[in-house]
Amino acid sequence: MYFDELKKSMDWLAQKSDTVFIGQAVAVPGTAMFGTLKDISRTKIIELPVAEEMQLGMSIGFAMDGKVPISVYPRWNFLLLAVNQLVNHLDQMRMISNSGYRPKVIIRTGIGSERPLHPQHQHIGDFSEAFGLMLKNINVIRLEEPDQIFETYKNAYERDDGQSSLIVEYGDYYNEK
Repeated sequence: MYFDELKKSMDWLAQKSDTVFIGQAVAVPGTAMFGTLKDISRTKIIELPVAEEMQLGMSIGFAMDGKVPISVYPRWNFLLLAVNQLVNHLDQMRMISNSGYRPKVIIRTGIGSERPLHPQHQHIGDFSEAFGLMLKNINVIRLEEPDQIFETYKNAYERDDGQSSLIVEYGDYYNEK
């Protein structure tokens, strides 16, 4: 159910003419998140090398150009490498541009699964609370239950205030809920 709701949400987002999916293992297998993107047209997907800060910088650029990027970071621990872009640029863009830019980026990240195989501690971090306190113009939302998934992604896309969303998935729930 959890996985099915994620797939349904990604398929729904892919139908929008202004969305683009960007990240690592978005066009090729490599993470559980790929399974939720596997049926999306490759014309909407940009596969990147391991370059997390560049990825979020590109996502901000797409958003400034009127696109709604879904920027995929399979784990929180990878998103940490894009903190400069997240905290100093995306979160502050409205203020530093005197409201000239209000980029809307949907950041998709996850808390790495520990079952059936524990990937070690550098892959299971959950920094949601800390970033919720740091970010003033980005909503941080944890997806605890399957029934909140579709509405969360739909609301992130449909919001008209130019605010970005950082949506946190639980890797263990892909197969457990």
